[in-house]
Amino acid sequence: MLEEVVVTCPACWEDIVLEVDLSAGDEQEYAEDCSVCCRPMTVHVTVSGDGERCSVSVEPESD
Repeated sequence: MLEEVVVTCPACWEDIVLEVDLSAGDEQEYAEDCSVCCRPMTVHVTVSGDGERCSVSVEPESD
């Protein structure tokens, strides 16, 4: 199940929309490029036990 979430890019501070796959596990971490500035960021996703809600945070990609 995909859910759209709005996050703020840690590099350019623009709001962007990410599609999060709630069925991909309770704890997820992956790299994604900002759709505005193209800089990489690490996305952290935590899915609730019922699989219906999630929390998403982003941080700049480490070198």
